[in-house]
Amino acid sequence: MADRRSVLVTRPRADAERTAAGLAALGLDPIIAPMLEERFTGVALPDATGFAAIALTSANGVRALAAHPQGEEFSALRVYAVGEHTAAEARAAGFDHVSAAEGTLHDLSRTIIADRPSGKILYPAAHHQSGDLAGLLAEAGLTVDMRVLYEMQPATMLPPGLAERLGTGAIDGVVFYSRRTAQIFAGLVASRDYGELRARIYCLCLSENVAQPLIESHFLRIGLADYPSHEAMMTLALAFARDQISP
Repeated sequence: MADRRSVLVTRPRADAERTAAGLAALGLDPIIAPMLEERFTGVALPDATGFAAIALTSANGVRALAAHPQGEEFSALRVYAVGEHTAAEARAAGFDHVSAAEGTLHDLSRTIIADRPSGKILYPAAHHQSGDLAGLLAEAGLTVDMRVLYEMQPATMLPPGLAERLGTGAIDGVVFYSRRTAQIFAGLVASRDYGELRARIYCLCLSENVAQPLIESHFLRIGLADYPSHEAMMTLALAFARDQISP
């Protein structure tokens, strides 16, 4: 029986565990090494009066809002989630009226604009944002109150032992769900010592936007999910596990 291919999971730990379980079920050997660590900012929330909806761009935003001392005041509002994973996290956190867009920021903005909520929209945001949701909604005449409830602290070095495993070819692939995690990982293996790694390792990416920092850093083996969803990433990983795409 062939050895199981090992795959690095770069997502924040709470999301990485779910991804790792899916990869293991496909016959891969997942190794969790988060490139980002979540930290809540403690920024105050406004009074919930006058708000009609919440816009959520990630599961991290769900967790930050649910953990906030004032978060429960918003639990009865309609929630617009960027995708099904974020929607599932919101339901699990106690939000009852949740709908999911199709996985991208622009999908989410189009969904909200089409519905046109009758009051203000709360946007629990990260310190670093991959797009301008508040700006897109404001351009459509919607009122958005963005509060930076969390920030994702980047890893400054590879975990102990991981650098050696990467350097010796003991890890076959890496999964990337966000552009920022790809950018951080690329920065941590930017030295000449990792030149062979960048040519050899297979990068499984949620989208072309996620893959862009890897392309710019001269990683040569990059696969894209057919659709920006967890399910599509598992389909890509299955092809990798079955040797239907080259490592």
